[in-house]
Amino acid sequence: MITQKYLDELTYEIIGSAIEVHKIIGKGLLESVYHHCMMEELSQRKINFHTEMNVPIIYKTKELTTNFRCDLFIENCVVVELKSVLEMNSIFEAQLLTYMQLLKAPKGIIINFNCYNIFKEGQKTFVNDFFKLLPKQ
Repeated sequence: MITQKYLDELTYEIIGSAIEVHKIIGKGLLESVYHHCMMEELSQRKINFHTEMNVPIIYKTKELTTNFRCDLFIENCVVVELKSVLEMNSIFEAQLLTYMQLLKAPKGIIINFNCYNIFKEGQKTFVNDFFKLLPKQ
């Protein structure tokens, strides 16, 4: 059963994975480099994920075709969007929140590898109503 505590512990592991990747290869590379390294780090930690997963829109019981793809969908409950940009843009948050809603994911994380410190300035975590409905323990 997914709980808020489980999601918080998983978030800790995901951010820890990003910190490890950042520590090893540094900042300023292409997003695709970080994406591949994150997939390897998550695999080494035995964390299940889907990558470049199609995010469907269900409208009146019909699945509509979209080009939405989330970078990582971890343990079927956390959406992770990876960036390597000089400045975060509000469109990234809108993108993440959209994917969270469409996938019914209670938690999402934006990770920007183009920074000096992932923990302090390179990640932002979001929760939604799905999270609030989960049991705490």
